[in-house]
Amino acid sequence: MKQYLELLKDIRDNGIWKDDRTGTWVRGLFGMQAKYDLREWFPLVTTKKTFLRGIVVELIWLIRWETNIKYLVDRDVHIWDEWPFQNYIDSNELNEIFLKYSEDWFKEKTLFIEKIKSLPENDQFVIQYWDLGPVYGHQWRNFNSEWVDQLKNAINQIKTNPTNRRIIISAWNPAQIDQMLLPPCHAFFQFNVDTTNNVLNLQLYQRSADMFLWVPFNIASYATLLLLIAKITGLKPGVFTHTLWDAHIYNNHIDQVNLQLSREPLPLPELKIKKDIKTLEDLEKLEWDDFELLNYKSHERITAPVAV
Repeated sequence: MKQYLELLKDIRDNGIWKDDRTGTWVRGLFGMQAKYDLREWFPLVTTKKTFLRGIVVELIWLIRWETNIKYLVDRDVHIWDEWPFQNYIDSNELNEIFLKYSEDWFKEKTLFIEKIKSLPENDQFVIQYWDLGPVYGHQWRNFNSEWVDQLKNAINQIKTNPTNRRIIISAWNPAQIDQMLLPPCHAFFQFNVDTTNNVLNLQLYQRSADMFLWVPFNIASYATLLLLIAKITGLKPGVFTHTLWDAHIYNNHIDQVNLQLSREPLPLPELKIKKDIKTLEDLEKLEWDDFELLNYKSHERITAPVAV
């Protein structure tokens, strides 16, 4: 994963300081890119332990065009907890009681999550506070709430018209941005078929990239997506190209970045899909147990606060 680490170091050493939406200063650069060849290995960061189970479960959640995070919480994946919880705090004017990131805020968040887990998915409280709006998977499978299934169309184009340069899936929908708790960071992605070698490539265009906390997740997520789509289209997975428009390190992540960059990268692992999958519907039914991560060794986990 030297590509990721080189970007991280470049931003740490040469990034421009600026204020941002969250109130936490960032050091960033515009227009970065890295390539990861899945024919050689699976790009999972080794300089800190990376939560691949959560990454894969979230990806399946996206493919299933889910927008309520109860699906994730029920599987002990808490990637998205902060946003709906803060929305609950804001909506009920509880900011003075539960100051963001205070000890009471974290305690209340824990109680909030426990309550969600105890309720059925059709409970009004779950629907009202744990739905993120028409984010990611909704746009992939039901763009603009008009039943445009971009993912299904892309798979069909890969199979029937592989030289098409328009195999693009967009999560960025200006018409519905205001309905989303968080506008998409990974805005859109494009498939490319190397018809000479029967190889499928994918490029992600990410408008906003939290280099320390979320970019390792994004790399592994879209690499997994490339593996899945290649498998059901009968192609070999090729290169994942990651284009980052605004790549940044939060001010309160600098110590963690320094620690990560001080560590020696370890050999990269392999990710296998154990289940026989042939259709998009097969992807929707996948669970974490259908995957096998081989030979993954990493340094210890490094924690950092989430900017909401």
